[in-house]
Amino acid sequence: MTAIKDRSAIFHPSEQQREDAIAAMAAVGAEKWWPAPLVTEIEPASVFHAAEACHDDYFARNPEQPYCQFVVAPKVAKFRKRFFDRLKKSA
Repeated sequence: MTAIKDRSAIFHPSEQQREDAIAAMAAVGAEKWWPAPLVTEIEPASVFHAAEACHDDYFARNPEQPYCQFVVAPKVAKFRKRFFDRLKKSA
């Protein structure tokens, strides 16, 4: 049985955003956040289809779901810790 690997992609609508994505990936790669190289694909954006409303704010509305608890929540916590200084302060 083949293990399923996580995949990610950045779909850019402009050349500037493509360049920004490449620069951001280079910065993250240089900081060695992960032990393996980044494999995020950078592709031109095509037709965009909005998801159904039930997907909007899914994590915020469904924190008790196992996927949210065991997969999403740790990633959000890691992100918040790493970028704490950039987070917007609530009023």
